[in-house]
Amino acid sequence: MNTTNTSNNLTTESTTANYYVRSCKKLLAGIEQAKNRILNEFHVTLEPQHKPFQLALNEAEALAWQTAYPHLLFPSLAVEKIQSVAAWQARQRLVHQQHLAFAEAA
Repeated sequence: MNTTNTSNNLTTESTTANYYVRSCKKLLAGIEQAKNRILNEFHVTLEPQHKPFQLALNEAEALAWQTAYPHLLFPSLAVEKIQSVAAWQARQRLVHQQHLAFAEAA
C-alpha cells in the first residue's frame, strides 16, 4: 500500500510541477508579447538606434518581477519608461540644435 501512495504522490507532484512550469512559461510569453506590442506602438517615436528603448523595457520588466503581479504592472511600467526615454531624447535633440545655432552665430 505504501508503494501505491508513493506512486500517487509522485504523480501528483509531477502534475503540480508541470502546472507551475506551464504557468511560468505562459507568464513569460505574455510579458514578451507585451514588450513587442509596446515597441511596435512606439516604433514611430523610436530613433534608428533603439537600444535605450530596449534597456528601458528591460528595466521595467526587472521592476515588475519584484512585485507579486508582474504581468499586471509591466505594461504600465514599460510605457512610462519608454515615454521617459523618448522625452529625454527629444530634449537632447533640442539642446544639440541650440548648441549648433549658438556655434554658427559665434
